[in-house]
Amino acid sequence: MLSAASQVLIRNQEYLEAESVLLVNHVNDGFAEQLCELYPNASVTGFTSILTNRTHFQNDNFEQVIAASLPKKQFDLVVFYYPKAKAEAQMLLDNIRAISTESTRLLVVGENKGGVKSVVKQLKADAQFSRKVDSARHCSLFQFTGLTVNPDFQLASYAKQFEINVAGTPLSLVTLPGVFSHGELDKGTELLLETIKLNNPKTLLDFATGCGVISTFLAKHYAECKIVASDVSALALAAAELTFAKNGVSAELKLADGISSINAKFDYIVSNPPFHTGLSTNYDITQLFIADAKKRLNKRGELLIVANSFLPYADALRNEFGDFSKLKDNKKFTVYSAIA
Repeated sequence: MLSAASQVLIRNQEYLEAESVLLVNHVNDGFAEQLCELYPNASVTGFTSILTNRTHFQNDNFEQVIAASLPKKQFDLVVFYYPKAKAEAQMLLDNIRAISTESTRLLVVGENKGGVKSVVKQLKADAQFSRKVDSARHCSLFQFTGLTVNPDFQLASYAKQFEINVAGTPLSLVTLPGVFSHGELDKGTELLLETIKLNNPKTLLDFATGCGVISTFLAKHYAECKIVASDVSALALAAAELTFAKNGVSAELKLADGISSINAKFDYIVSNPPFHTGLSTNYDITQLFIADAKKRLNKRGELLIVANSFLPYADALRNEFGDFSKLKDNKKFTVYSAIA
């Protein structure tokens, strides 16, 4: 089913006609298929940094790109689904200008509560504001022309480095806009790292690694352990790679749609797992994560996670593992342990 933003685009389909189209931050809602049906001679590229947003649509005129930055090609039309983080939106707008020409048209669509109206101010100096095309379904659609070309775009220039000291361990973290806990250490992750103690780990999965803070901390303490750092976001893995390099540690980076797609077993799975889908809380992620985690643990392997205390992790852990422990609970966050 089309998202609200895609519905607004389809009802203004005359603005979508172009020889080559780039969809930025598109989701798997059927919009790419409809666009290719509307304009079968158009070349359409779908870009996302989030693996779960990819579309499985197959068409000779459609290409899927999953990466941290936009493909270095030029397009007649760019359709930008505005993200909820303004810093990420600005980075992507700069990236769009890097692959655009002065004749490129830009359509920006998004939910009003997600801040899409900010795009007019963000592009004030770098594009000609054409018009507000439509406002419907709690979304707005804007068109811009006359983009200022930005040939010097470098993803690493948007990185933010900061120093932390957690459990007596100094670390340099590098994050990018759109990556979880950008520019600061999440309090839940901090509690997790202050709490957990591992017993001679040989293999470990850092699931939903973000900027790589858990992997980096554990690599400092357990240098002989083979660590896999996975995330659904190519942007997060780009940040984690920068973090590992800064701290002189190594881990295998893996773009993965959930634990079930990682074909290995581990002595430990350590995570501050996600519970959001876009702007909404999604408890199905919690249930699926716990079930899949048990399948990826070695015998007597341990799952160590931190979560907001209001989330239903206790029930999910009891259902899958039968027993579990609360290692720490500060009312806001809880650190759980469960043995396979």
